[in-house]
Amino acid sequence: MAKRQKDLTSLIIAYEEGSLPLKETLRLFARLIKSGLAWQLQGHYGRTAADLIKAGIISKSGRVNWKALSD
Repeated sequence: MAKRQKDLTSLIIAYEEGSLPLKETLRLFARLIKSGLAWQLQGHYGRTAADLIKAGIISKSGRVNWKALSD
């Protein structure tokens, strides 16, 4: 589990640095939504997660709707 946690931390750092590609960013937010962490981290994460859900890009259960990006 420590490696998985490190991976999540690395992804968050890359996201905050602006170096995470779009697909990886969506996977990160899907993971945060699925685990519930999106609602526990600083407000930006919850607001962004809510916006992605509202836009139909990520489901409430944390699944990315890749087709929504091509519409």
